[in-house]
Amino acid sequence: SLASQPTISRFENQWAPRMLHRFGRALLDRLIARHRRRLGKKVSKITLDLDVTDDATHGAQQLSFFHGYYRSWCYLPLLAFLSFGNEPEQYLCAALLRPGNAPTARGAQSMLRHILPRLRRAFPRVRILVRLDGGFANPAILDFLDRERRVDYVVGMAKNDVLLRNCELLMAAARWSSDLSGESERLYNDFSYAAKSWEKERRIIVKAEVVRLEGRKPRDNPRFLITNLKQRPQRIYERIYCGRGEIENRIKELKDGLEIDRTSCTSFWANQFRVLLTAAAYMLMQEIRFAAKGTSCARAQVATLRERLLKLGAWVKVSVRRTVLHLPQAYPWLSDWTAVARALNATPS
Repeated sequence: SLASQPTISRFENQWAPRMLHRFGRALLDRLIARHRRRLGKKVSKITLDLDVTDDATHGAQQLSFFHGYYRSWCYLPLLAFLSFGNEPEQYLCAALLRPGNAPTARGAQSMLRHILPRLRRAFPRVRILVRLDGGFANPAILDFLDRERRVDYVVGMAKNDVLLRNCELLMAAARWSSDLSGESERLYNDFSYAAKSWEKERRIIVKAEVVRLEGRKPRDNPRFLITNLKQRPQRIYERIYCGRGEIENRIKELKDGLEIDRTSCTSFWANQFRVLLTAAAYMLMQEIRFAAKGTSCARAQVATLRERLLKLGAWVKVSVRRTVLHLPQAYPWLSDWTAVARALNATPS
């Protein structure tokens, strides 16, 4: 508790890759075990979302590279989130720091190999939905997902000439509808397609969209998905795939609320340790938010939870048998704080 700054630095830099792997595995196992106790057999579907974000660097950090898209020197962490049934919360379950020049899909397959078997052991009858954006649409990941049992997937796909030719008639119909209404219009369809590097044909969902903005010319915006789901194309795109956009809010929380991008150590592995520490802190904050069900903090961002529930003056009285917090009477969030504390097994004095 009285460690100096150099001691803390030595602590951060002692973590070898194998130790970090065990750390990440322990976080995942604790999260899955927590929700298995909570849900039991009540959950029939689990959704797994993977996404990449940028982590800007400003020094001589190992494996930091300049990235043309983000226009900065950076790392590119890969993050995974779980959601259970139709619950809105997306729980962070894995965080992998990667070099700034890493392709989007690097590490994704090994992360899936790491997560999926644990989910099956904890929830033997559950069906798992994997949602990925277009950067993950490589043959290795698609083949891996096809081989996995009881796994559905929806993966974005970059447009190419063959896909655009296949949706020409649908785009023409969307333009005609947009000309009639004067508004943005979108139509949906599907077809079978196999790229040269694929082992077989797969179902492609196409959204033929014409976007109209005031003062601008109408713009074609065709989008494509790869999936093994059987539902209607519109439902797959709007009700299933678009839901993955919510993880952008979780990533924003990690950056703005807990500073997961504070990776200023010279060593790459020390920075990975910092990322895992932040992931553990975020899991705790999500537990607090879950305990706040029924209060005004039930859907609050991490920064709001910190301001309302953690950043307050209190008189702390410690005895042999207990620790007592005496809160100020004028505290505006006292009822919320009390409800969360009781949900986390604190007892009133």
